[in-house]
Amino acid sequence: MNSPARLLLVDDHQLILDSLQLLFASISGVEVVGVMNDSRRVPELVTKLAVDLLVCDLHMPHLSGTDLTLQLRQSHPHLKVLLLTMAEEAATIREAVRVGCAGYVLKRAGREELEKAINMLRRGQRYFSPDIIDQLTYLQTDTSTEHTLLSALTKREVDVLRLIANEHPTHQIAEKLYISVPTVETHRRHLMQKLGVKSVVGMVKFAMKHGLVA
Repeated sequence: MNSPARLLLVDDHQLILDSLQLLFASISGVEVVGVMNDSRRVPELVTKLAVDLLVCDLHMPHLSGTDLTLQLRQSHPHLKVLLLTMAEEAATIREAVRVGCAGYVLKRAGREELEKAINMLRRGQRYFSPDIIDQLTYLQTDTSTEHTLLSALTKREVDVLRLIANEHPTHQIAEKLYISVPTVETHRRHLMQKLGVKSVVGMVKFAMKHGLVA
């Protein structure tokens, strides 16, 4: 923690961006290296500016904060994402935790809480606003359920899930596992039923959470 964390601010409202830039400039241990109001340009800037910490809004046009986290998790595994949002719904918080956000702070937070959050993320810890702790208690129970779901999968189902999550098409999965295409489709249906998801996106998120993505 000797060198300042390189921080990129992202929000689709310029007025909020300007205010956040002033606020974070006053917090020790961070250097604001960029601000952006178009979420589509964030992956490019993260690489170009060697960003350590991304502070972004949750609900934005084009790419949301959780979308960005999913995109950047594979290409920039050491990047920490702190969501700064007004959203307090359980489903929203659950999604943020599942995709790997390191922090979740409500926009009504003051400077002291933001500084605490930044320092914890720099130490490799997570930070969630006290106002959503009750929701996190629920999420911990939900996470235990997910581990139970993972243990209920057969080895072949885990193999198929891993290949799906790593973007292999059905025919490649069949070739790699020496099984037929219809068998792959059967495994896919069983996985969706067992995991309680409705699409490939749901399977990918589950796989990422449990380290099945290369």
